[in-house]
Amino acid sequence: MIRDAEIENTIRGYATPLLEAAGLEPSSIRIHIVNDNTLNAFVAGGQQIFINTGLLMKSQNAGQIIGVLAHEIGHISGGHLIKAATAQKDVSAAVLLGYLLGGAAIIAGQPDAGAAVIQLGGQIGVKQYLSFNRTQESAADHAALRFLDRTGQSAQGLLEFLEVLEDQELLSARNQDPYVRTHPLTRDRIDSLRHHLEQSRLADKPIPDSSRVNHARMKAKLIGFTQGLTRTLQAYPENNDTLDGQYARAIAYYRQPNLKKAIGLIDSLISKYSNDPYFHELKGQIYFENGKLELALPSYQKSVDLLPNSAILKAQLAHAQIEMSGVDTKNRSLLMQAVENLLYSIDQDTERPSVWRQLGIAYGRLGKMGKSSHALAEEAILQGRLRDAIGIAERAKKLLKRGSPDWLRAEDIITVARENMKYKK
Repeated sequence: MIRDAEIENTIRGYATPLLEAAGLEPSSIRIHIVNDNTLNAFVAGGQQIFINTGLLMKSQNAGQIIGVLAHEIGHISGGHLIKAATAQKDVSAAVLLGYLLGGAAIIAGQPDAGAAVIQLGGQIGVKQYLSFNRTQESAADHAALRFLDRTGQSAQGLLEFLEVLEDQELLSARNQDPYVRTHPLTRDRIDSLRHHLEQSRLADKPIPDSSRVNHARMKAKLIGFTQGLTRTLQAYPENNDTLDGQYARAIAYYRQPNLKKAIGLIDSLISKYSNDPYFHELKGQIYFENGKLELALPSYQKSVDLLPNSAILKAQLAHAQIEMSGVDTKNRSLLMQAVENLLYSIDQDTERPSVWRQLGIAYGRLGKMGKSSHALAEEAILQGRLRDAIGIAERAKKLLKRGSPDWLRAEDIITVARENMKYKK
């Protein structure tokens, strides 16, 4: 997974109006960015949307991503995950019945007939499921169109996306992008979208400038971080003075590493957009990862000052504060500020092991060993290190006041870890 405040906020900004149009509570939907170069997006685990970096980078405009999100939200609002689980059971039942009847025929001395019944049972099950799957995809499309209409957005992006995938239908399954395999295309689906656009007053409505700019920045950031300097310069040559061009090159040069060029480019952007939190964040990251803590800290702080509700930015600032406390060992205020930032970050997202680890380090340096052990136990159980979680939580209980919230949570960790160990056996 990739955790990035800017990319997550961009996707969240696209998704929120659609979720509200679907009657879903936006805060209850988790959106995950998957570090995978293939083109894919899917829903899983209830109300969770996963979108690959490959899809984000290959998209040509924000409308295409918005269309995909509308489709995936259609799956959530339609309860398709639950229905899919039921359909899969029906497939298994058909296959099992085929095996039972076929096996009975084989035992009765009719092996050819038995084999045919077994094969027929599998074919019936698979055909039922494929038919069900195509119905689900069509239903998600229709729901997406409703959500896009309700939010005053064109469905052109969704059509463009499906037209790109249409060219893959003739490829072997091995060469197709995962989205094609998991979201079967049909001519009816594409024709239905085209018919909708022909009748829609929103068909030619342009993408808002803010969405367009955010999309360009997101693509530039992903390309700079994942494609290397050579490919980044092919996409954004040195004579490309656009915001996204400078942004992509700043990232690519920092990763080369070429600190002088990277800082020059990001400083140029900051001079034009001084209140952009993500440019200050990148500057802090460049300095931090090159060991220049005294320069990283003010940049990270500026990013948090500009976007104080970002759990990710506060966690990054806290990490820099903890590292700086190792240099300025007498400055306890840095550690206390780090703890405050980390607690805020955890309150927004409890499932980030790295944040719990940083909290454990900060508490340890402050001499609060019980709280430190509790935080490290949280890290261990999130990482699936069940024996470690039990041992660290036991240590935390000995150091914490009996009955305190941290003590009770340590006890919960022990109970959950032991139950999971039994389940795994």
